[in-house]
Amino acid sequence: MISPNMSAKKHQPFVPETMSMPEFTMRALVIGLIMTIVLGAANAYLGLKAGQTIAATYPAAVIGMAVLRLWRGSVLEENMARTVGSIGESVAAGAIFTIPAFVISKAWSSFSPEQAYWKSTALMMVGGTLGILFVTLLRRVMVEDPDLPYPESTAAAEIHKAGQQGAKAAVTLFQAMGFGAVFFFLGVIKVFAPVKEFFIHVGEIGKSVVRVGSAGSVNVGGVTTFSTPNVSPAYFGVGFIIGPRLASLNFAGGLLAWGLMVPLLLYFLGPELRRNLPAGATEQNWDAVATAVWRNIVRPIAVGGMLVGATFTMFRMRNSLATGLKRAVADLKKASTQAAATVRFDVDLNAKTVFAGLFVTFLCMIALYTYFAEGLAGGITAAGVMIILGFFFAAVSGNLVGIIGSSNNPVSGLTLSTLIVAALLMVSIGVSGMSGVSAVLGVASVVCVSSAVAGEMLQDLKVGHILGGTPRSMQIGDFIGVFFSSLLLYFPLMVLHEGNIKLGGSGFGDRQLSAPQAGLMASLAQGIVGGDMPWPLIVVGILMGITMILVQVRSPMLFSVGMYLPLETTFAIFTGGVIRWLMDSIRDRRGYNDAQKARVENAGILVASGLIAGEALTGLLTATFAFFEKKLPGVFDSPHILTTVAAFVILAFYMIRVPLGQAGHPDEPAPPTAIM
Repeated sequence: MISPNMSAKKHQPFVPETMSMPEFTMRALVIGLIMTIVLGAANAYLGLKAGQTIAATYPAAVIGMAVLRLWRGSVLEENMARTVGSIGESVAAGAIFTIPAFVISKAWSSFSPEQAYWKSTALMMVGGTLGILFVTLLRRVMVEDPDLPYPESTAAAEIHKAGQQGAKAAVTLFQAMGFGAVFFFLGVIKVFAPVKEFFIHVGEIGKSVVRVGSAGSVNVGGVTTFSTPNVSPAYFGVGFIIGPRLASLNFAGGLLAWGLMVPLLLYFLGPELRRNLPAGATEQNWDAVATAVWRNIVRPIAVGGMLVGATFTMFRMRNSLATGLKRAVADLKKASTQAAATVRFDVDLNAKTVFAGLFVTFLCMIALYTYFAEGLAGGITAAGVMIILGFFFAAVSGNLVGIIGSSNNPVSGLTLSTLIVAALLMVSIGVSGMSGVSAVLGVASVVCVSSAVAGEMLQDLKVGHILGGTPRSMQIGDFIGVFFSSLLLYFPLMVLHEGNIKLGGSGFGDRQLSAPQAGLMASLAQGIVGGDMPWPLIVVGILMGITMILVQVRSPMLFSVGMYLPLETTFAIFTGGVIRWLMDSIRDRRGYNDAQKARVENAGILVASGLIAGEALTGLLTATFAFFEKKLPGVFDSPHILTTVAAFVILAFYMIRVPLGQAGHPDEPAPPTAIM
């Protein structure tokens, strides 16, 4: 066992124990709370539309540093603001992967505040609280584990240390946010058309495929929609961050769905589909049929592929997962025998407070799950599953973050495992129907939020460990951040859902708000507990996923998500990956040294993150206008295709030119690497 005094001798933080400076201040807390809501809402927007989220530690570090420098804030205040600011992203990630599933599965008849606010808030608050309490028990041994490098924590700590680089990075980030916001808004008011749709005409059996034409051409058999990439700062930014290889894989899933499966199904089912259409059906009717085929046939196949992809991800991480489970038990034993800390950067919340909090939270879970399951037995079973699996998965999540960073943390895979266990237990005790589906999704929601919060919090605590922050202060700050996030993050979800409905969509799960992870959770809960799953299509998807594993596809999950998303979304993400490839190619041709390459890479990630945040915030604003039925004006009724091309060129030029312009002089030292 490592005593606190031995730990203090071995570890020399950036701010020594003997140095006193402001840390838990009101301004740091307020800045952090503003960031936690803004970054959480941005991630909610991005996750619902593209099935992706971005790690908030790096942007939160840059923004917090830039703002606090106006008041000459200390590095520990910056650490506190970043800690509180990044926790909202993890709450949002856990929420969007699961809470929309209640609506998609029809376990909740409405997402109105009267029916959904308190339930959504309770799930987020319970999950976030558990994540913090679990991590508090394990913090000391996991943060000080020499086998866990915490790559993103190290990068964030270096950013705090490198003050001048942080100030310059903040300018880049804020400029990109403004550019992304303005650019997206110009598309909303129809200065250009973000998406141009075309129809691929498919003849009946015995006839040839006719041609590809724009809207208004003559229909022969059926049509499937083919779109240009959505000229979207956020989607381009996602593709830029994940890179060309993964962006291509994601797009390949979309091409398979819309370029092969939907046309073939329309080709062979054309006569039957036509009989169900009204006389004189137009091309737009056929477009609706194509969308229905994609939603009701292709998407369940994609769900089967995602199930295999999540399982395969867990299998590939089996050694890390097994190690994490073993450490979870060992770390808890160590934590329970450690003496009270004697130095500032080793002081945690009191263990008695933590265990009392766990007990109270467990009672709250029993009450919550009893309400969902409509029975005490189901409530106790669900709460028991949650408290056991939640602890182990929080520990596993923390270990994975320590090895690969929170950006690559497979939270949805951990949640999927919990959901299946909970669903089988519900069936075994006789809980079925919508009450069983609600209980299972409730367990999944709490586990998902808990695991996401645990991983993000351990990452932040490691930054604090490097800088010399006080763990107890950071833990209290995260409690406050989770509390405010849980109270407020329902509203961005509600605005997006209801705004989408008022614009003619169907809310969560449609083309504009695909929410692929939530769709997967809903399908499995309905299938196992509710007995409502298209198993033949799911099996087809499972076999497809196994085939991808056999041919060594890098990420069957990402490919299947590409099938689940609208084509214009995957096309836009792919385009962002191509832009990243172009920037890297130009950078390499210019012969930059390692320091210059690092500056270009850092600036590129900042630009992409800023574009994502800018569009997300403006998207929430425009959804709010739709929610209140306030129509925004349109500059053009039907923008010309050339305006879309021009918008595409401008956005691509910005994403390439700004990072390359920050390569700097060859003799400048290398900046801290931003690992997203």
